[in-house]
Amino acid sequence: MAGSVQKTIAITGATGFVGSRMLDLSVQQGYDVRALTRRRQDDRPGVTWVRGALDDQNSLTKLCNGADMTLHIAGVVNAPDRRGFEAGNIDGTLAIVEAAKQAGTKRFIHVSSLAATQPQLSIYGETKAKAEKIVATSGLDWTIIRPPAVYGPGDGEFLELFKMARLGFVTMPPDADGRLSVIHVQDLCRALLALLPDEEDFTAQIFEVDDGKPGGWTQESFAKAIGWAMGKRVAAVGVPKSLLRLGAMADRLARGDKAKLTADRVNYFCHDDWTIDPQKRLPTQLWQAQIDTLQGLKDTANWYRQNDWM
Repeated sequence: MAGSVQKTIAITGATGFVGSRMLDLSVQQGYDVRALTRRRQDDRPGVTWVRGALDDQNSLTKLCNGADMTLHIAGVVNAPDRRGFEAGNIDGTLAIVEAAKQAGTKRFIHVSSLAATQPQLSIYGETKAKAEKIVATSGLDWTIIRPPAVYGPGDGEFLELFKMARLGFVTMPPDADGRLSVIHVQDLCRALLALLPDEEDFTAQIFEVDDGKPGGWTQESFAKAIGWAMGKRVAAVGVPKSLLRLGAMADRLARGDKAKLTADRVNYFCHDDWTIDPQKRLPTQLWQAQIDTLQGLKDTANWYRQNDWM
C-alpha cells in the first residue's frame, strides 16, 4: 500500500459481486476495512464487520467512524418498481453521504454506472444519475467511477447469456451493430484501488473504465465471444423491442420480483451505444485493464460449470 500509514476504508456492498472482490483486494493491499453487512459474517483478518443496512442510519454512522475514506459500492441494479430503485440508489446514497460527513470521513468514492449517462432510458439510470448529483453536491472530497457491464466469475447478471450460448444462440437487442463496453470485475476493483491513495488529486472527477477495446464491442461480436468462451459457434439473434417487452411480462409472471428481464431493462438494453467516453478514462500511468476479455469470459464460463451454475 502506498504511504507508511495504514488507512481504513468503509465499504458498502462488501458482500456483493463487486464489493466482495474489492474487500479481498483492499485487505491484500494492507488496508483496514470496515464493511457493512446485513448478516453475520465469519471473522477475518483486516476486516471489521458492521451489521446494518443503507436504511439504518446508526449502522452507517458506526461504519464510517474511524474511516479515512468511504467506498460506496452498494446499489440496486434490478427492482420490481420505482420505489425499489429509489430506496437503494437515491435514499441509500444520501444516507451514506450524511454518515460520512457526520463521521468526518472526507474522502468519498462512489461506484455509479454508465446507465447514469442516459437517465431518460430507465429508472435505474435515472436513480444512478440522481445519486451522482447527491455525491457531487455533498461537500466531500468525492470521485465517481462509472463502470459499463461488469462480468466475471460469480456474476449472476451474465449467466443467462452463457446458458443460451450453451444451446447455440444468444439473444440480443434489435441493433446487432449496437455497441457496448465491458469490464472484468477484477479490473474494476483494481481501478477503484488506484483511486484510494491520496498522492493524486481526483477530487470532483468522474471516470469511466472498460476493458480497453477501442470503440467497445458490437452486440453481435460480444455474443460470439460468449459462444467462444463456451466452446460453441452461436447464432446472434436480434429480438425486436416489442418481443422483449412480452418477454419481460412473461419473466415477471414466472419469477415475480426475481425476474431478470424487466420492462425497465428492455429500454436500457435496446439503446444502441453503451460504450464509455475515452476522454474519461483513468490516466494510463495509474491504471489499465489487464484481463483480456476473451480469456475473462472463458474463465467465467469455467467458473459457472465448476460451481454448477449452468
